[in-house]
Amino acid sequence: MSGIEGLVKIAELRKRIVFTLLMLAVYRIGIHIPTPGVDGAALQQVFANMKGTIFGWFNLFSGGALERFSIFALGVMPYISSSIIFQLLTVVWPYLHELQKEGDQGRKKITQYTRYGTVLLALVQGYGIAAGLEHYTNPAVVMAPGMAFRLLTMVTLMTGTLFLMWVGEQMSERGIGNGISLLIFAGIAARIPSGIGSTLSLYRSGELSFLKILLIVAVIVATFFVIIFVERGSRRIPIQYAKRIVGRKVYGGQNTHLPLKVNTSGVIPPIFASSLIMFPATFATFFPYAFLRKVTAQLQPGALLYEILFVSMIIFFAYFYTAVTFKTEDVAENLKKYGGFIPGIRPGQPTAQYIDHVLSRITLGGAIYIAGICVLPTLFTQTIKVPFYFGGTSVLILVGVALDTVAQIETFLLSRNYEGFMKHTRLKGRAVYS
Repeated sequence: MSGIEGLVKIAELRKRIVFTLLMLAVYRIGIHIPTPGVDGAALQQVFANMKGTIFGWFNLFSGGALERFSIFALGVMPYISSSIIFQLLTVVWPYLHELQKEGDQGRKKITQYTRYGTVLLALVQGYGIAAGLEHYTNPAVVMAPGMAFRLLTMVTLMTGTLFLMWVGEQMSERGIGNGISLLIFAGIAARIPSGIGSTLSLYRSGELSFLKILLIVAVIVATFFVIIFVERGSRRIPIQYAKRIVGRKVYGGQNTHLPLKVNTSGVIPPIFASSLIMFPATFATFFPYAFLRKVTAQLQPGALLYEILFVSMIIFFAYFYTAVTFKTEDVAENLKKYGGFIPGIRPGQPTAQYIDHVLSRITLGGAIYIAGICVLPTLFTQTIKVPFYFGGTSVLILVGVALDTVAQIETFLLSRNYEGFMKHTRLKGRAVYS
């Protein structure tokens, strides 16, 4: 039986995949529903003058919704920004820190606060964008400027963001993969054909030579290989379990390992970093003041300040998200509870300190790898003047989300002991490198 046949014959998995595809289709349809009160042709002309700016980057994450000023123009960025804020607050605010310790109930409460924050951020960003669009009068983008248009835009964009947030949560719960990440994945993937078309147009017009196209393809392929290789890599810490005699049976005594991924945080750091940089740049671009224009110029991809902030935030969020999702104290406590120990390391707090030391070292390498992938290919493509959505961040998100989704499918199949599918479809090169 082939892998595809096995995939189709599992009813639950088939339903999950179909549901995910339907939700992505709904998202792509919503991209083409415009916000009322905006002249689409004039808006296209405005965005034609903004190519290569932070709005091209914002438009990438929204899947082209911003340049159409659709109901999904804000995408899921307000939700991501709100998530960042509350994850940071859980470290410094005792109330949220205690909620986080309460398990599922506490996490549900934090999720509720995150949704409230999403509403507030979406309203603020919606008002800023609406007010900014009214400044463009040649050609006139807004048909009937005024408070009525601003309120309508705020409510429309906020509703679109909340709907996407709901779609992402439904995909995570009833589909396959992380819903929010898949929405971003779909937005980036949808822009690839137009990016290829733009590159071919540059080649036909003579602005881009055949040699440069070969270099672009080589960089993209090399980036894919590096991402897949590192994402599958981990450091294995040996674990031994002491023998226990219960009645007449002997338990434990086996040797295993604790895998620590080189990149535990996945694609979260560049998404978080991009979201934070986009937030102030949104307002700075839409309000035509001299000081804000200078700030905006420094927040464009390729600018020195942008690259410094981007790399710094990636490294910070790589450590921060790893610390939030991987609790070394809990791992050490569980090992101690079940009689496991690291050879040469005492159980309990010394084990937690040792794991934290190893994790900190490999996280530094993972953070540098993410920063390099996100910055170097982007700088290269900008140097030879091609569309910057071929940059490393886009490739990292595409590959990272795809690998995570495939891993979830494999876990789903393994949990149901469907080994026939795994023999035929397991990705080559998915070995763990220690």
